Amino acid sequence: MVSQTNEQALEAAIEKKLTGGTCVEEVKAVGGVVSPSGDHHGYEIGSPHDFDKKFAIDTKFFWEFLEKTQNDQLEKLQKSGPDWQRKVLERFDRLVKKNGLLHLLKKGLSVDDAHLVLMYPAPLASSSDKAHENFASNIFSCTRQLHYSNANPLEEIDMVLFLNGLPFATLELKNSTTGQNARYHGQKQYREERDCNQPLLNFARCFVHMAVDTNEVYMTTKLAGKSTFFLPFNKGNNEGAGNPLNPFGHKSAYLWEEVFTKESVANIIQHFMRLDGSAKDRFDKRTLFFPRYHQLDVVRRLIDHARNKGAGHTYLIQHSAGSGKSNSITWAAYQLIEVEPADASLPGARATDEPLFDSVIVVTDRRILDKQLRDNIRDFSEVKNIVAGTTKSSELKRALEEGKKIIITTIQRFPVIVDTIDDLSDKRFAVIIDEAHSSQSGLAADKMNRVMGGGQDEEGDAQDLILAAMRSRKMRGNASYFAFTATPKNATLEKFGTQHPDGEFRPFHLYSMKQAIEEGFILDVLANYTTYKSYYEIEKSIQDNPLFDSKKAQKKLRAYVERNAQTIQTKAEIMLDHFIQNVVMPKKLKGKARGMVVTQSIESAIRYYQAISKLLEEAGNPFKAIISFSGTKEVGGIEYSEADMNGFSDDKTKEYFDGVDKEGKPIKVNGASIENTYRLLIVANKYLTGFDQPKLSAMYVDKKLQHVLAVQALSRLNRSAPKYGKKTEDLFVLDFFNTVEDIKAAFDPFYTSTSLSGATDVNVLHELKDHMDDVGVYEWYEVEHFNELYFKNADYEALTPVRDIAVQRFEKDLELEDEDKADFKIKAKQFVKVYGQMAAILPFEVLDWEKLFWFLKFLIPELKVKDKDAEQIDELLDSVDLSSYALERVKLSHSIALDESETELDPQNPNPRGVHGEDKEKDPLDEIIKAFNERWFEGWSATPEEQREKFVKIAENVQAHPEYNEKYRDVSDEHHRKLAFDKIIDEVMRRERDKDLEFYKLFLTDDSFQKAMKQSVQNYIG
Repeated sequence: MVSQTNEQALEAAIEKKLTGGTCVEEVKAVGGVVSPSGDHHGYEIGSPHDFDKKFAIDTKFFWEFLEKTQNDQLEKLQKSGPDWQRKVLERFDRLVKKNGLLHLLKKGLSVDDAHLVLMYPAPLASSSDKAHENFASNIFSCTRQLHYSNANPLEEIDMVLFLNGLPFATLELKNSTTGQNARYHGQKQYREERDCNQPLLNFARCFVHMAVDTNEVYMTTKLAGKSTFFLPFNKGNNEGAGNPLNPFGHKSAYLWEEVFTKESVANIIQHFMRLDGSAKDRFDKRTLFFPRYHQLDVVRRLIDHARNKGAGHTYLIQHSAGSGKSNSITWAAYQLIEVEPADASLPGARATDEPLFDSVIVVTDRRILDKQLRDNIRDFSEVKNIVAGTTKSSELKRALEEGKKIIITTIQRFPVIVDTIDDLSDKRFAVIIDEAHSSQSGLAADKMNRVMGGGQDEEGDAQDLILAAMRSRKMRGNASYFAFTATPKNATLEKFGTQHPDGEFRPFHLYSMKQAIEEGFILDVLANYTTYKSYYEIEKSIQDNPLFDSKKAQKKLRAYVERNAQTIQTKAEIMLDHFIQNVVMPKKLKGKARGMVVTQSIESAIRYYQAISKLLEEAGNPFKAIISFSGTKEVGGIEYSEADMNGFSDDKTKEYFDGVDKEGKPIKVNGASIENTYRLLIVANKYLTGFDQPKLSAMYVDKKLQHVLAVQALSRLNRSAPKYGKKTEDLFVLDFFNTVEDIKAAFDPFYTSTSLSGATDVNVLHELKDHMDDVGVYEWYEVEHFNELYFKNADYEALTPVRDIAVQRFEKDLELEDEDKADFKIKAKQFVKVYGQMAAILPFEVLDWEKLFWFLKFLIPELKVKDKDAEQIDELLDSVDLSSYALERVKLSHSIALDESETELDPQNPNPRGVHGEDKEKDPLDEIIKAFNERWFEGWSATPEEQREKFVKIAENVQAHPEYNEKYRDVSDEHHRKLAFDKIIDEVMRRERDKDLEFYKLFLTDDSFQKAMKQSVQNYIG
């Protein structure tokens, strides 16, 4: 005989693993029952004949389970009459339609005076023998070729898995050797050939429906005909989609070998699955969550490591943006409060029957996630009031003291209560940090660690107090830290990563951007990237040629040009034209698509908002723009705020931009719907991180984006939105500031995995301290005296004189040059930054570093450094005029290919920094302007003088046109003036064709050049 490689062979392989060799083929071969053998999961073989299609129950195992475990409850029901079983089934049917199977498995089924437990939960290691016995009494079963439909009796599903007769998973199996696969054929079968109106396939009546072949697995929790949306349930391969080679069998074997064990299924039901929404929502509009593979895997690995290694560890979880970190954090938080140590001798363990952690603290540096995480954990938790969402430091203190199991706070709020908590060193904490970036690289984490560590002995001397503070700033043994981020920096890797024998720091768990994109969880924001390069011509308004710092001057010149009203007007027109032509008119995302304009500053955002709003008003207001920024800003002598400009309060910006409420219904203002009113959001920094808006389809960037910020900002576009049919080709990025190379360099480190080549060389602290000591700004006894006062809790007034003596030396007594002052301040700030990051993980203690750290923390803000170039740069801006501005499209719809190799980051720069030793290039004003124009204005091959002559000649020809006076100059109606001007200049330019074909082609083919030319001519002639 030859090997069987068809679907039936795959069915048999799965059934063997689940049931222990008693597959249908073997039963038929011997004509009877085969005893289970080998390594198997203990499932029973089910028969299609025992399946009740109306109630979607395997009646044999349903009644067998109840009779075996709860016969006393069944006896109560039997007294109600001969149809008692029918009554139970109908009661079950009514409640499962109303609440779903998950609710009934967790809560049980009450009928008359009886209460039926439909599933016994998996016990903890410390649970009673009875709890273990109860779980063992659950009946898991597997039925092949199940006829499920009363309407179409011949329709069958390849395999259905049951728990106590209740279905939890259906499987359609395909085999690639027969030319079919799960990705296409399995999903197509569910969408087009399976009747989701039949009870078995009703929403939430069976948890998950899987299309499976020998290589891949796809899943959905809601069958909806052709609109059914499947998600991959794969491990990933080479940090991308798919599954790795399995030397012992099929690539997809983890599904039946790992995921479908009894303990695993029970764990998923108890601790992962959640029915989103509330009872007042329409049941079929709610969402049933089943974990994706990487979410299931990371949570289980974290729990297992904590159980077997105890408290006091750090974990870095590098999961791609938009790939479900909020749910992973939620699941981890809820399960960490239950984890019990495998051995009482483990760090932090008290006993094997007591939880390892007293409290789980979820810290987020994104305020908008606070409520989201709090609500999610409350939904997952069956026990109420274990979650405390703290909005005040007093509430956080109370939650910790009362032993609340899960405490959610923000990194902005956490440090303020450090000095109000006495001693929590006898408690154990799991600290989950969302988006672990700079907020955990410095003093915020420092203060958090001090809270975990315990109070200070006020009777001790100053040195004892300082050492206690220093020890408490370390990653304490009574706390484990779980840091989730998509974009780890080197400091984050060193603080939270796992150090390997080769010295590298790597993530504990990885779900890469590459895998997320390939699997369709997020979209590739770099697939349709267009860059514009600005071209400028700067002319000098003065004749003298002072020397300027060339690098600073170039930077200032560009900033000056980019915030010019003419520049913003030109870009605003391009952005709006693109958005209307490519997003609004084609009705992207079913007509719901939104765009975001990212600007350099609040002032730029305000000017963009004004320019775009005016253009929209001229177009009849087809939709509106909305602006978002923090605080107030004065521009042109007028003070602006977000609320004043939008006409509604800040807290409504996000909601109005979406256009619908939490239930998906259009928002109405004064009786009118605003569902599609606000289509463009204009920002500077707000909403660049942590803002999930699936309707975002286009982004217009006029801001320097680099490193982590580039990834975070552009990732606002990557949220998938199946309900709107959102695809990668629906995304557009128009970038006016950055090059393709810039963006590629920013994304490459985070596309696959990120590691750190080694630890930071802390010896730089010795060098920095030596440099500063030599300057003489402070005497060491003053540093000692300051620390003694500070750690004895002296009044702030007592600290000031000690600091002010050093300030006076810095400003006057030492007669330091401006560059020497700047050099000292740079080194002081570097010392504070490096020590603040490294103190928590240093394997040793240097008391002098700790003392100097606290002294410099108070000293640095008082050190005033004058930038001697500042006044000259201001003079520079006064001495130049913007004579022309245009844009050229450099890359159109460019797909940026990222590097798939692992990125290795270097530790922080080990060299002391300062201003000395840096040669500054000094250029006269004419050379700066020339260099600037050569860099940014290359469109014409003509010389600047020829360009100027050409421009003036065109303006004169426009004024000489026979219709100029009558139809343009003497007309007050702006609309008619614009039409006339466009007609006149077009005719003038056509006459230029024979004189300068290059110039004419540039005008004709480059929209941005044409708009800038028209605008400039119009401004020139008035």
